[in-house]
Amino acid sequence: MEYMIMFFIIFIWSFVGILVKTASLFVSSSVISFSRFFFGIIFLAVLLYIRDKKITIYWKYNWIWYGAIGKSLNYIFENIAISMGFAYGNIIVGPIQAMLLIMVSAFYFKEEISRRSWVATIMCVLGVILVSWNGLPLHDLFKDHLIVTLLFVLSAIGAGIHFLSQKILINSMDSAIMNFSVFSISTVITAAPLPVTFAWKGSFSLLALLALVFLGFATGITFYLYANVLKKIPFLVAVIVSNSGILFTLLWAHLFFNEPITHYIISGASMFIVGMILLNIPKDMSLMSFLRTRS
Repeated sequence: MEYMIMFFIIFIWSFVGILVKTASLFVSSSVISFSRFFFGIIFLAVLLYIRDKKITIYWKYNWIWYGAIGKSLNYIFENIAISMGFAYGNIIVGPIQAMLLIMVSAFYFKEEISRRSWVATIMCVLGVILVSWNGLPLHDLFKDHLIVTLLFVLSAIGAGIHFLSQKILINSMDSAIMNFSVFSISTVITAAPLPVTFAWKGSFSLLALLALVFLGFATGITFYLYANVLKKIPFLVAVIVSNSGILFTLLWAHLFFNEPITHYIISGASMFIVGMILLNIPKDMSLMSFLRTRS
């Protein structure tokens, strides 16, 4: 059952780029960012009430606020970048986040990074460069695509801060309450600019509304399920399966928006999938011993 839930989560996440791109045709990116949190906390509130008969929110913990600010920045910059670029563009956020966390570990926390981790980091860098470049002439690359890549880098920084907050809070807090608390604050943060930035392009669209609601579902329920399923399945399996979602994202982008998936994209995605898997293997274990202890 845990494996089915894991595949369900990754399948849902793979549609995020498509949903953001669809919604961006009708509403501004700020509306998308707010909706991802607003509808997310509605789903989590219903879950908490059914489970606990009450809704609890923690807001006095520093890492709750750090996580909320990080996740808000993650969604704000990701949504802008997808609106400007391709629906599959957010596939580079994961490897950029992984590289940033490696850099923080090495240079801030002074942790020793293994040779395998450095090789994996280089693979992620090269993969991101290939996906961002996509064989474009340098003029086109620096004109538009460099800005989009920079936005995804900023998004990855926010995602990394949120990831660190989760790692710290999950040891002392229930995952549903943690996510509800973080996303509630994020809802307020992303709602702040709406009076100025709100925009609905053209007439009302049921498709856009459904996309916004589904994005909220992806934010609220799947993060809760993901935190719980990680406790029950081998970690390496979770890493491999979660990164395989990149392939689904590419497929949906091509099928729904006919976006070109070139050999640069495929090669780059393959490189940072392998790199991210290598990064998640403990540095003091060989691959085979890691598999044995997790099986």
